[in-house]
Amino acid sequence: MPSSAKPFSTWKADLPASIVVALVALPLCLGVALASGAPLFSGIIAGIVGGIVVGAISKSPLSVSGPAAGLTVIVLGAIMTLPSFEAFLLAVVLAGMFQLLFGVTRAGILGEFVPSSVITGMLAAIGIILILKQFPHAIGYDGDYEGSFEFLQTDGFNTFSTIWYTLRSSVLPGAILIAGVSLAFLFWWDKARPKDGPLRFLPGPLVVVGIGIAGNALLGLVLPAWQIAPTHLVQVPVADGLGQFLSFFRFPDFSAIGNTAVWTTALTLAIVASLESMLSVKAVDEIDPRRRTTDKNREMFAQGAGNIVSGLIGGIPVTSVIVRSSANVEAKAESKASTMMHGLWLLLSVALIPTILNLIPLSALAAVLIATGYKLTKPALFTHRYKQGWTQFIPFVATVVAILLTDLLIGIVIGLVIGFVFVIGRNFRPAITFACDDDGDDCLIRARRNLYFIHKYELQRELGRVPDNCTLLIDLSSTSYVDLDNVDIINAFIKGAEYRGITVVVRGDIARRSAPLINAPATEVRFA
Repeated sequence: MPSSAKPFSTWKADLPASIVVALVALPLCLGVALASGAPLFSGIIAGIVGGIVVGAISKSPLSVSGPAAGLTVIVLGAIMTLPSFEAFLLAVVLAGMFQLLFGVTRAGILGEFVPSSVITGMLAAIGIILILKQFPHAIGYDGDYEGSFEFLQTDGFNTFSTIWYTLRSSVLPGAILIAGVSLAFLFWWDKARPKDGPLRFLPGPLVVVGIGIAGNALLGLVLPAWQIAPTHLVQVPVADGLGQFLSFFRFPDFSAIGNTAVWTTALTLAIVASLESMLSVKAVDEIDPRRRTTDKNREMFAQGAGNIVSGLIGGIPVTSVIVRSSANVEAKAESKASTMMHGLWLLLSVALIPTILNLIPLSALAAVLIATGYKLTKPALFTHRYKQGWTQFIPFVATVVAILLTDLLIGIVIGLVIGFVFVIGRNFRPAITFACDDDGDDCLIRARRNLYFIHKYELQRELGRVPDNCTLLIDLSSTSYVDLDNVDIINAFIKGAEYRGITVVVRGDIARRSAPLINAPATEVRFA
């Protein structure tokens, strides 16, 4: 959506997309809160705030924010060690303030330096994890929380052993039936959805929810042994009235402001949440069909505002979350109106129809997440990276494997380290060309790009090849920067050239502006 477009001008695309995102977000909000040791409703609050508050302030057209699995260990540890949950809420508010500071100081620009191979590796890994982690939910096992990304799970299993255990002892025929029908419908609907007419706006996941609710009710009538029990259904807290609903909201304990542990938790949350948000936003920009670029500093500010509001009303921390964001992209959202409306649907649904939400089988929602995961990790993504060469493929695969075998944040750090090794390696490729004519009377040294400190050895090596009694052209016209160490090397060569009968001419005014070069042009020379 162009920046000049009116808000909600693309509502026909954003409305159905927002419903899809809300359905994906609901179990994830509950699951992350459960894993964090926080009240279940605090996860819903974070999802609402991530949609409405962060969505309103952010300039990202497609990113969706909410509670993230990457923070569960930090949040769980903080809730267990701080004096009270209310003291933890204060830490969330302070974390938001730190993020506002990060945004003001333009720290968000660091997100631009993440190699694209690591970003696409993260997307592919998340797709695989969604398929692997949701498969047990799809066939009836719910020992691990929704939204888990860790290889080693809280129930003592890992990602792969959970699948094996589920296949041996925890299969629910009703769950398999509903998940199978739901998946078949989703893949069919992607191909069969009408191009025109009102049905083109019908969200497939919404139909899947209907399939799940109606299918489970039908099983209760015709095959009670296959009916899915409440333990495998969504479990949203249900209030008896408005008063009890409002009691779900909690407020920070500002008397804990002097507690050092609160400040330590706040800074830790701010750093980790900011890292995850920047990576997620960068990834969303990569898969945006229109390739729009998000202002990372504004996003940092939006995340900070979201965490302040979430902490003030009882929510756990929020970040930009790639699962919800990718679902938003796949649902063909056009603007951030989808993000904001998804937050509104979460609020209205838990306030008005929680009993209906609690009829949704987790296997139906697992089918939605499996379909989303497949779209993130299609085989074409791997073949595309392979064709780009080993310098792209190895960091990509390393990121995928690292995330699969650890968790999201640790895996990304490993991927970044390997990715930066290859980035540095690419920058060590020859930056300087040397050539002489057949007689050795005229020689050329040309810098093909900017010369930094790492190019010192290469520059000295090529200058060492220059024969005596020749004319040497040092062509710096393709550079916009020459490191001072390289300037010193060139000047030292020029000083000694007269003793060897070498005439040196330096072409290009760029190097002269970086630092004075002996024999540099006296007037500016421009080259096409």
